[in-house]
Amino acid sequence: MRAIVLSLALIFATLPVLAFEIEEFVHFPATNQTAELRVISTADADLFAPFITAFQALNPGVAVDYYVVSSSEIMVALQDEGERFDLAISSAMDLQIKLANDGLALPYRSSATGSLPEWARWRDRVFAFTQEPATMVLSRADFADMDLPRTRQELITALRDYPDRFRERIGTYDVRESGLGYLFATQDGRTSETFWRLAQVMGGLQTQLYRGSSDMIEDVASGRIAVAYNVLGSYAQVREDLHDRIHIIAPEDFTTVMMRTVLIPANAEAPEEAGRFIDHLIETAWTEGGGRFAFPGITPARLSENASLRPIQLGPGLLVYLDRLKRRQFIEEWEAAMVQPG
Repeated sequence: MRAIVLSLALIFATLPVLAFEIEEFVHFPATNQTAELRVISTADADLFAPFITAFQALNPGVAVDYYVVSSSEIMVALQDEGERFDLAISSAMDLQIKLANDGLALPYRSSATGSLPEWARWRDRVFAFTQEPATMVLSRADFADMDLPRTRQELITALRDYPDRFRERIGTYDVRESGLGYLFATQDGRTSETFWRLAQVMGGLQTQLYRGSSDMIEDVASGRIAVAYNVLGSYAQVREDLHDRIHIIAPEDFTTVMMRTVLIPANAEAPEEAGRFIDHLIETAWTEGGGRFAFPGITPARLSENASLRPIQLGPGLLVYLDRLKRRQFIEEWEAAMVQPG
């Protein structure tokens, strides 16, 4: 890969002091550079790099600085600090809608954006380019002598029947820290009361709380935990090196499907190049099923055909649980279920 990866120590030594927390920084140089794109994103750099290098093959003069942060840190950077980026890419659809709704995203129109279904774009400012399910990732070793749970109710039954096996060995997002985790949990809670019963059972077994999917997947594969709930299926699917140790289950009662989205921040310095990159994402990732974010059986057509797939719709409805009172109430209810004394 042509990218130059900087360690966190080197980032802070060579870049201006930034108020938001950077998890990873990668510079993709250009030959005879004519422009530069600054991208802030929640997607791991190794997963997203193929999109960037393919874009640069078509636009060889465009260098790319790629910052990996959490979804909440995108809000800090763009909303609180007014940092200049040309693209914001996030798995937290609700926070992207909030940025656009608050006037912090530029409009963009092209034949590519016009080709998206209406439910995959919002006010010509927020555009979806992947379809990624929330899944259960299970340890093959721990479920070797058990039927695999295919629904939330079946997972509840397994946890209740074998509490000693699963105590302190379940993982899920800490919704207080993870924007995507909060989005998944609020969508689950709106869809079915089963989610709250599951949360109670998980909390009673001292569930481990995480900020991201990658660490949960690694911990299931290593045997540290046996179950990871609401993990990004795309992140698990791409880890082919771990497939002999994990099962990836899209729940059959309903599968919440997140669409990764992109927008152009209002203060972008290279909006023309940013627009070309959005077109590139739509023409490659969306039409080809997501590239490295693809998951078997999850396509735009299947989202319309399969009733068990519940895509999160882009729109103002996503702002409901971002209301301060609603958010506080939800988190208090979640804490009461999930954060129980040992």
